[in-house]
Formats: sequence, C-alpha cells, structure tokens
Amino acid sequence: MDRRNFLKVTAASGTLIALSPSLITTSLRAEDGILYQTYEKVQLVDAAGTPIKASSLKKETNYVFNYPYTSTPSILLDLDTPTAQDVSLTSEDGQGYIWKSGVGAKRTIVAYSAICSHQLAHPTPDDSFLQYCTKDKTTMAYEHGGVMVCSSHLSAFDVSQGCRRLAGPAAQPLASIVIEVAADDTLWAVAVLGPDKFHEYFKTFKPEFKKYYGGKREAKTLVNTSAKMVTLNEYTKEIIQY
Repeated sequence: MDRRNFLKVTAASGTLIALSPSLITTSLRAEDGILYQTYEKVQLVDAAGTPIKASSLKKETNYVFNYPYTSTPSILLDLDTPTAQDVSLTSEDGQGYIWKSGVGAKRTIVAYSAICSHQLAHPTPDDSFLQYCTKDKTTMAYEHGGVMVCSSHLSAFDVSQGCRRLAGPAAQPLASIVIEVAADDTLWAVAVLGPDKFHEYFKTFKPEFKKYYGGKREAKTLVNTSAKMVTLNEYTKEIIQY
C-alpha cells in the first residue's frame, strides 16, 4: 500500500522536508508546523459491509462515514478536477501545516472532518447544515458552488485546497481525514491532518450522544477495522442549505 508523504516546514529555514506518515505515531503540535495524528487504520465499506472501491465513487457526491470516533462524522468527495498540491494552511492559533493533495489516480478524492471549525455544526441522523455544494449550485455562503458550506453560520471552505476557509466566521480550515487508496482500489482512513475540534465536540453534545450512540463513552469509542460509508441523503433525514 502506497503511503503519501506529508511535508513539514522547519522553523529555522522554511525548508520543505518529506515526512512519512508511517513514522508518526501520535499527535505533533509544535513549532515545526505539523498537525498530524494517526488513528486506527479503517477500511471504508458500504451498508452491506462490502469494501468500497475508489472507481465506484460518484463525482461531487457527499459521502459520510464516522471517523476516527464512532460519533465524529467525516465527508468524502470525488471531485471532478484534480486538487491543488502542497497547500500551506494555518490553524486559528497560528500553527502552520501543509495539505499534500487529493488521492487516487487523478488526485480527486478528498475527505474532511464534517465538524465545522466555527461552532461545531455537523451532520446527524436528523439533519445536516454542513455539506459540499456542487459546482452547478450557489448558496448564501459563497459566490459560487464547488465548496464545502456550513449553513448554520454561512462559512465556506475550499475542498480542493485542504478545506481552506473562504468566507464566513470560521477561523480555520476543516481538519482533513487522511485517505489511502490501496492497490486493489479499496479506500482506507488512516489519520487526521490539521486542527481538529474533537475535544470541544465531546464537551458540547452530551444529549446528542445519548440519543444516537447510547452515551458519551460509546460516542468516544475509536472506530476500528471498518467504517460504513453512505451518501449524505442516506445518512440524514434533512439537508439544510441556504
């Protein structure tokens, strides 16, 4: 299985140095510019438990899976054009990191934490204020489509550049879910790149965790082995987009 290299920026010289994710085993939050945390390596499967192939993905479709925790939703997309490469991003506290690119044969597959970096709006089984808006649609959040939109407070993010903030009150990008495409075309989630909101999320939504997952303890369970991935329309009852 081919692991992508991420890049770190050295504080002294600004030189870009390749750093293999396989060498990273924990969260690094320091002046070297890395925000990367490995979790369980998880295969993405459909509702029947069958491994999903990258070649089967529909373009510009919101796919939802929970990772790295049982209750933390993520959105995967297969874009219609290749993403940018080696995008420099910054967290709200000034930490810099580099988003390498999309994955797959054409660099079009991306995945992001679906917890908004502003006030934690996220998809639930009942509704979703956060989703990708296709290129042929427009919203109140941004002047054109082809972006991730949080309709809760009208933030917009560039999915082709590491979910860089484009507009609205959000102060930083959405965290990226690191995806690998195996030699057999299957999809695997392996890590989180960028500033995540998991700690705040777990503090904020206790009633929700009890309703959907049985409680906070169950909601904080790490996903292992496989994660079910479905379209957003299958995951939630109502998609709210302004």
